[in-house]
Amino acid sequence: MTVKLIRNAYEAALTMTSVLLCWALALCLEAVGGLHTDVLVLAVALTLTLARTQRTADTRRRLVALALLPATAAVSILLGRLIAAHYVVGAAVFTAAISAPVWIRRYGTTATKAGTLMTLPLVALLVVPGPALPPKAQGALVSWAWAALIGVLAVCCVWLVQGLGDRYGPWRPDPEPPNPAPRRPTRLRPRPSTRMALQLAAAIAAAFVAGRLLFGDHWPWAVLTAYVAASGNRGRTDVVRKGIERLAGACAGTVLAAGVAAAGITGPVSVALMFTVLAIALWLRPLTYAYWAAGMTTALSLLLGWFGQDATSLLPVRLAAIAVGAALTVASAWWLLPVPKRRAARPGGVRPNEAGRTTGDPAEPGRPEVRRSSGQPTDEGVPLSGGMPPSRR
Repeated sequence: MTVKLIRNAYEAALTMTSVLLCWALALCLEAVGGLHTDVLVLAVALTLTLARTQRTADTRRRLVALALLPATAAVSILLGRLIAAHYVVGAAVFTAAISAPVWIRRYGTTATKAGTLMTLPLVALLVVPGPALPPKAQGALVSWAWAALIGVLAVCCVWLVQGLGDRYGPWRPDPEPPNPAPRRPTRLRPRPSTRMALQLAAAIAAAFVAGRLLFGDHWPWAVLTAYVAASGNRGRTDVVRKGIERLAGACAGTVLAAGVAAAGITGPVSVALMFTVLAIALWLRPLTYAYWAAGMTTALSLLLGWFGQDATSLLPVRLAAIAVGAALTVASAWWLLPVPKRRAARPGGVRPNEAGRTTGDPAEPGRPEVRRSSGQPTDEGVPLSGGMPPSRR
């Protein structure tokens, strides 16, 4: 456990170095270009989510990210404006856009990884979208061109820091399997990828409706929870577990945020504390997602407090929205085209999964083969959850 915690601390340090570097560059852009504070939020959110998905990426994948992420970041800004102006239309487009990367997993590893990159700006949009920001931060949203530039900075910062860490640091991630085993045709109809995409779409759409009706401009909290719990689910039990972990973490974060608010911490000190909380949450995230949920709840409360909102009074609303989003996701995974579990194992412990792929451990259905025995993570999982990649000296 001690070695694992040290390894986690190293990975968290790499990620936070990337985040702080991108944040500093975005701060310079804000001053030079007369931009608004949401450019900083976008820079931090993109870098946080990108750092994990690119940890084991080769040069080709990083170049693909450099081409794809800025474009999707620009589109996400336009989508945020569409949601603000025409909520129903924007919600429908968002639901289709965030479900499509799950559906295209059927086309192999390349499509899966491209879908992951397409998802990152949409998740960043849910963290602190324009309509949910206080009036002080709603004066000018980031234009699509500036958002694309922030996407370029995020990719370059992550690439630079991780490259230097791999060259001079004590650990390097294990390489991914070069030739994954070919899939066998699945007899399950609809396909597992289609089932998971439909479950995600249903949960997201329901969260949009319930979030708007129950929580007004704070609908993103319900939608984000629905995405975290539904994306990449391994079945009904997995969805329930992730929903409970997110709710438990948010409750812990509520207590922490209330303590910070009672201490009267504001200004630059609150910004430093926000980054400290994120670093600790990154460090503990591989142990359980609840730590990350607690850190995010505390950090977002500090952010809203920095903008001038009474974050403490909003915490009960956040908890209620998280509970609603988790409940909707569980209902979707439980009753809408659930993916059946394997009932029998082949000799030698090799069992076919629902997508027809064989693997020694029950991996996630509809995904390319991964080596669970070596701890190799999948890149098509949830960007805001999961653990750090394994290491080798």
